[in-house]
Amino acid sequence: MGLPIRDQIKYWGIAMAVFLALVWVLGDVILPFVVGMAVAYVLDPVADRLENAGLSRIWATVTITAGALVVFSLVMTLVVPVLVEQATALVNAAPDLARNFQSFVTRHFPSLDQDGSALRTALVQVGETIKARGGELLNRLASSAAGVVNIVVISVLVPVITFYLLMDWDRMVAEIDRLLPRDHAPVIRRLAGEIDATLASFIRGQGTVCLILGSYYALALGVLGLQFGLIVGMFAGLISFIPYVGSIFGGALALGLALFQFWGDWWMILAVAGVFLSGQLVEGNFLTPKLVGKSVGLHPVWLIFALSVFGAAFGFVGMLIAVPVAASIGVLTRFAISQYLNSRLYRGLSGKPPPEEE
Repeated sequence: MGLPIRDQIKYWGIAMAVFLALVWVLGDVILPFVVGMAVAYVLDPVADRLENAGLSRIWATVTITAGALVVFSLVMTLVVPVLVEQATALVNAAPDLARNFQSFVTRHFPSLDQDGSALRTALVQVGETIKARGGELLNRLASSAAGVVNIVVISVLVPVITFYLLMDWDRMVAEIDRLLPRDHAPVIRRLAGEIDATLASFIRGQGTVCLILGSYYALALGVLGLQFGLIVGMFAGLISFIPYVGSIFGGALALGLALFQFWGDWWMILAVAGVFLSGQLVEGNFLTPKLVGKSVGLHPVWLIFALSVFGAAFGFVGMLIAVPVAASIGVLTRFAISQYLNSRLYRGLSGKPPPEEE
């Protein structure tokens, strides 16, 4: 006879409380392990495919690790310095951009700046604030990255942890499955499969979409010669995990910069707009349906809420675990609702089935 439901809820609640307490207490200490686990989870399907192609698990892991290190080294050497340089230049240029915008409005739309002083003062203050706060933010991020994600973590710990986790991933999953409560193992396996499908669709699929869009936006804007095009394009791609937000914010920022730089050359301005329009069309009609799927199960508002809460409570580690926790809560909530709809509490004594969704 299994444990009563009340006792099961108590024990699982204690286990969850211990887990959250450990995350809060250990904090940055477990950062390389969380990152390594996330990377191993993303790369596990690649290792499985290499195994199916004839490689042993160890050689599949070695091949993936070597390739990942080469790509990471190239990105850190070629891309990151350019992104940092453009981000710093964009922040420092904010006051000049504000003054140029004021001159632009005065010259082309004089009716919007009849007295001049209020608009000019506001724009100058905005520019100076962005420069001060932006520089402070960049310095804080740099110092935080140096303190949390140091050279040892990047160059040694994360690759080593990822290597061993990836090599033993299937064995660890089998061991966890062996330890599942026998009475609930089938249900837990089904829910775990749904959580895995949600995470796979979001992390692997949406992450690939963001990478493709960011690369496309940055490359296209760079080819057009737009100032700060690389950082604007990568920013737009990174926030594309929220539908339409990346294209709207990135497009608005790129168009604003294009108006200053290419005023009068309308074909160039239209080309900048076309970059984001074409990116949105490709994302909505090809990338997202093929790589993510029609239903991920993670609503953008729920995802933003989870990132905000876990980021505020547990810092950077919390933001890393926010997505899997949000996916797990979403799957468990849908399971609880299905159980409720099939319970006597919902159906009553009549036992009528729940109404079908249209």
